[in-house]
Amino acid sequence: MNFIAGVDEVGRGCLAGPVIAAAVVLKTNIPGLADSKKLSKKNREELSSTIIQNSYFSFGSASVEEIDSINILQASLLAMKRAILNLSVEPGKILIDGTHKPDLDIDTQTIIGGDSIVDEISAASIIAKVYRDNLMMQFDKKYPDFYFSSHKGYGTKLHKAAIKKHGITPIHRKTFKGVIA
Repeated sequence: MNFIAGVDEVGRGCLAGPVIAAAVVLKTNIPGLADSKKLSKKNREELSSTIIQNSYFSFGSASVEEIDSINILQASLLAMKRAILNLSVEPGKILIDGTHKPDLDIDTQTIIGGDSIVDEISAASIIAKVYRDNLMMQFDKKYPDFYFSSHKGYGTKLHKAAIKKHGITPIHRKTFKGVIA
């Protein structure tokens, strides 16, 4: 079968935590798919559950250490490559949100704004966001002074104030502007 996989990443602009990518091959049409950023938390979580039940999917990540070592773009591409290679089915074509693609021997196409117009990419966007948000909520329990459950690692005023007051944690990206011990 000639499967089409959609791929997207989340967490690229964060000051803390890994970058997460998802790859999704839909088994059926799922109504309501959209860019994860345009959905409410409740809708994202409901759709994520539906996507997981009705697709072949996988996740890939790049650690904070990898991000600091190879830069966020290369780490995002690494996370995408890992997600694609982790799929239980071999896609004949990969559709990726954005302008950059990982180096793979599979027909791969980038689509600017793909998370808003291609169902497979929207699905990847949604499950990656829910997965990473849940991960950041776990980090919130480990590092409660940083309020990761509220900002998910993005550089909000609250997050920057916590860094200024408490320093940084092991999950902070030391090469990012705004992350200074």
